[in-house]
Amino acid sequence: MKYSKNILETIGNTPLVKLNKITKEVPALVLAKVESFNPGNSIKDRMAVKMVEDAEADGRLKPGGVIIEGTSGNTGMGLALAAIVKGYKLICVSNDKQSKEKFDVLRAMGAKVVICPTAVAPDDPRSYYSVSKTLADETPNSWYVNQYDNPSNSIAHYEQTGPEIWDQTDGKVTHFVVGVGTGGTISGVAKYLKERNPSIKIWGVDTYGSVFKKYHETGIFDENEIYPYVTEGIGEDILPENVNFESIDHFEKVTDKDAALYTRKLAREEGIFAGNSCGAAVKAVLQLKDNFNSDDVVVVLLHDSGSRYIAKIYNDEWMLEKGFMEE
Repeated sequence: MKYSKNILETIGNTPLVKLNKITKEVPALVLAKVESFNPGNSIKDRMAVKMVEDAEADGRLKPGGVIIEGTSGNTGMGLALAAIVKGYKLICVSNDKQSKEKFDVLRAMGAKVVICPTAVAPDDPRSYYSVSKTLADETPNSWYVNQYDNPSNSIAHYEQTGPEIWDQTDGKVTHFVVGVGTGGTISGVAKYLKERNPSIKIWGVDTYGSVFKKYHETGIFDENEIYPYVTEGIGEDILPENVNFESIDHFEKVTDKDAALYTRKLAREEGIFAGNSCGAAVKAVLQLKDNFNSDDVVVVLLHDSGSRYIAKIYNDEWMLEKGFMEE
């Protein structure tokens, strides 16, 4: 009989799907790595379980312990799956710009959710970074995950996502395009792919209001680059240790409006019901189309499912309110 011993064993081996209509202007073959096929509906399942298992192995996470993490939602879902299967409690700390669906799903999976204001500095005691650390300090038998600086994050993608992309393209991948948040996905995949073929280009997708692009190009952490933005899951106002800037060849910024519109286009033109940052990644490929030729094989990673954005990106009233659509 063929079956998985638990839901965690179904993580990975997600499909690679050719994009057709939405990328018709791009001369290259564009393939989407559709990560919503993971049981938690996002790529974060991979690194969430890896971080938990590594913490178990070295004793940071003890039996019956409490997992505490700051998350925009998807990592929390992956941690929730691991906590259920392995018998831990979970506290997720997030900010108020994230979609309500993410919080509802986390609570449905047994997690406690603490919501913090978005528009505060990272070192402000009210920020979700600070609240996560404080809770971990105050909660007995707890482990603070810290996906931003936890090396197991990028190792998961070096061990899993990178090899999958290489094998699925028979080593013919020439470009990898992915949104950058914690940096684990881009850095882990980049390390694996560049070890196989150093000429593969690694392009990160950033958003306006984030520090990544300017820091990558100038080495300057410019606080003037930081301001509130709508796109969820990519961009940062800090420099996570998991972002290996040396392995990234280019950062491309995409507007909130374009990210939202192209997320909806993915659904209507390709039948791929994807999340907010996925539209940003596809729009980045289109913005960079003049850099491709007919022999190129471009893999763009689609991080998560559209089910977490029903009340926002897929809601006409919300889109009108934000000025992303006209009547």
